[in-house]
Amino acid sequence: MKILITGCAGFIGFHLIKKLLKEKNIEIVGIDNINNYYDIKLKHSRLKNLKKFKKFKFFKIDLTDVKKIDNLFKKKKIDFVINLAAQAGVRYSLKNPDQYINSNVLGFYNLLEKMKKYNVKNLLYASSSSVYGKIKSKVFSEDLTTDKQISLYATSKKINEVFMNFYGSVYDISNIGMRFFTVYGPYGRPDMAYFKFAKSIQERKKIYIHNYGKHARDFTYIDDCVECIIKLIYLVKRKKMNTIVNIAGGNKINIKKMLTLIEKNFSRKAITSYKALQFGDVKNTFSNPEKLKKLINYKPKTSLENGIAKFCDWYKKFYKISL
Repeated sequence: MKILITGCAGFIGFHLIKKLLKEKNIEIVGIDNINNYYDIKLKHSRLKNLKKFKKFKFFKIDLTDVKKIDNLFKKKKIDFVINLAAQAGVRYSLKNPDQYINSNVLGFYNLLEKMKKYNVKNLLYASSSSVYGKIKSKVFSEDLTTDKQISLYATSKKINEVFMNFYGSVYDISNIGMRFFTVYGPYGRPDMAYFKFAKSIQERKKIYIHNYGKHARDFTYIDDCVECIIKLIYLVKRKKMNTIVNIAGGNKINIKKMLTLIEKNFSRKAITSYKALQFGDVKNTFSNPEKLKKLINYKPKTSLENGIAKFCDWYKKFYKISL
């Protein structure tokens, strides 16, 4: 099976590809535009690891480049697509809205059109827990109505889900949209809170904690996330799907607990300042895991304590830090 993975130099894409390349009879074609939203050195480091594998081929392509995408599908005979490419970030979308429409909406549309043209019938794609927006429910289930997004990033992800419902139904593409809940771990994204906290503690800089520390998140360790995706690949191939699933760790954890664990692993207290809720932030996220359990018998294996410890160990080694 030849799988096209977009966003292959990203956090989830990198870990997924490393795991998939250990599977028999799988080849990976990876594409990424290597944008500078965060440190390009980190993206190149991920790619350097992946290029060691003979079954992995990388192409620097942006999903808005229709000719290059068409040529890739024509030459590489793709069997399966996993779309992880997207412009990430909630607050960044306030300053650069065009980037989100081009990358997340137009890019995804281009990909679907090429799948239709070249008769590729299997797809997994990244959505986000942020699509739940202003929903007042304490537990986020896939059957809730999601029509009140509070950021352009979340809106772009919701548009992807609407697109896919149409393409899945009309063009017979078996697909699952994956609403990721705060995925974290080694080689993670520097724009995410846990990464920023680690950096600020190490550099002895002040950490601004918004919503006065009342935020809670359903944290998902990267290995658990990847295990889910791999099981979903085989489910989509085996059975016709056109649905959405939450991928989460299964626990609602206050952001201050996560900070405390990072402090423990760095043996250093953070310098903190509490502020009001930022525009675009969802106050709390907590997933109902029942649908994912039913589909793939999924149960997360990594506690937040172990996950943060693994991230902190990686961080110290990667940035050559001795505390």
